[in-house]
Amino acid sequence: MSTIKSSAENLTLNADGANNDIIFQSNGSNVATLDQAGLLTATSFAGSGASLTGIDAATVATTAPGSPTQGDMWFNSDTSTVSNISTKTMAVYNGTSWNEMGGKFSATGGTITTSGSYTIHTFTSSGTFTPSQSGLVDYLVVAGGGSGGRENFSSGTGGGGGAGGFRTATGFSVTETGLTVTIGAGGAVYGTTSGATGNDGGDSVFSSITSIGGGGGGGGTGNPVSGRVGGSGGGAANSESSSTYGLGTSGQGNRGGTGVTNGAGGGGGASAVGANGSSQVGGAGGAGTANSYSGSSVTYAGGGGGATSATGTPGAGGTGGGGVGSNYGVVAAGNGTANTGGGGGGTGNANSPAGSTGGSGIVIIRYLT
Repeated sequence: MSTIKSSAENLTLNADGANNDIIFQSNGSNVATLDQAGLLTATSFAGSGASLTGIDAATVATTAPGSPTQGDMWFNSDTSTVSNISTKTMAVYNGTSWNEMGGKFSATGGTITTSGSYTIHTFTSSGTFTPSQSGLVDYLVVAGGGSGGRENFSSGTGGGGGAGGFRTATGFSVTETGLTVTIGAGGAVYGTTSGATGNDGGDSVFSSITSIGGGGGGGGTGNPVSGRVGGSGGGAANSESSSTYGLGTSGQGNRGGTGVTNGAGGGGGASAVGANGSSQVGGAGGAGTANSYSGSSVTYAGGGGGATSATGTPGAGGTGGGGVGSNYGVVAAGNGTANTGGGGGGTGNANSPAGSTGGSGIVIIRYLT
């Protein structure tokens, strides 16, 4: 052991042959050690460190660092959640996204799957979504579609059912509490009634978010009734008098199409209005909207096709689960597809089969993990 002393500090060289460390002391206390491998350890550091390299450190900022690489760390110093990271929380970049360190967000409820960096909760029946802590989620809420209408008239045709309301958003804030999830049923068929307007679909709900059920397709007996208002509106029945389409709800869907003799209007869809009927041609249902929250692209909320005469061309169902229209029973009206919110196809007069149902809704919730 050899020692070099100064008036203020001691510099001690450990030369025992085993460690060969240089130990720096201040007032008798060790403050730094330089070992034989060249590794310097110290109890404190003064200065900005701007010129130092090879040091892993966390960024402290109110916004996430730009162009991060895997393993980078960031402390969210903002007073609110930023980039899905809670306030005053440390995060690490996994190569794709920032993730909170420590207690990780999770939840229960529905059918749970994963896709890439996301955990996905799919509800095809009503239930409860319960987060483990506060966080941000993305949601898709689709209501039940309306059933097709039926017109009991010599040249009568029923309008296609409107699609269920379609709502989606990212970054929705949730807290550690059970959140209600309600899946809207598809509009029921009107049974053996000779002429009736289709029934509306049921609303779907997630927390404070409600998507409105699709409007039933227009129907009636001799004097057609208009398509009903809904998330998307029902198509108009045969236009022997004052039939018209049902309106959709802003931000959720579109109106149905108009009808003429032997050509009812299609139900509205999430992305497009229902097509107008023309002589011997039923209007097609409005197109739905594609969404990938399930882990793959699926189209939801298509409108039902309008009905036509026995020699006419039924309206096609809108992409996204809409049912095809009927042509007096030669082609039966199609039901809306379950868990898509599709509208049911319109039906012809009393000689036709007993109508169609709307498709039930769905709720999908996902979050980064």
